[in-house]
Amino acid sequence: MTLKYLLDTNILSEPTKKQPDPHVIKKLLEHHDQIATAAQVLYELTVGLGRMPNSARKSKVRYFLENFVHATIPILTYDEAAANCHAKQVILQEKGITLPFIDTQIASIADANRLILVTRNTNDFKYLQGIKLENWFSS
Repeated sequence: MTLKYLLDTNILSEPTKKQPDPHVIKKLLEHHDQIATAAQVLYELTVGLGRMPNSARKSKVRYFLENFVHATIPILTYDEAAANCHAKQVILQEKGITLPFIDTQIASIADANRLILVTRNTNDFKYLQGIKLENWFSS
């Protein structure tokens, strides 16, 4: 099957929670062969893991990253096409709307690859032009 969704950090990290949202888990299972994530999301997850104290939870998150994320999910990079999509978003700064740089990179990767960005924080991305959004927490 072809890729359809680019997962943001808050979606991809949900399975590691003590009580993961059942809607998110259902969607992950339902669309497992249509999902990808961005290298920037992997960065955020890895930094978060590094900041965790040694614990059973940290071991669980490490296992998830190594055996699910790295092993089964395509990780898309910020390339020339994404940079061109990102450049289109500069107009937002002229309107006084500022988003974290990494978030606009993630959204631009989704845009460049014609993927739906799946995030809990749809409000953070709603001003970006051409970005399709879904929130699996509310599905």
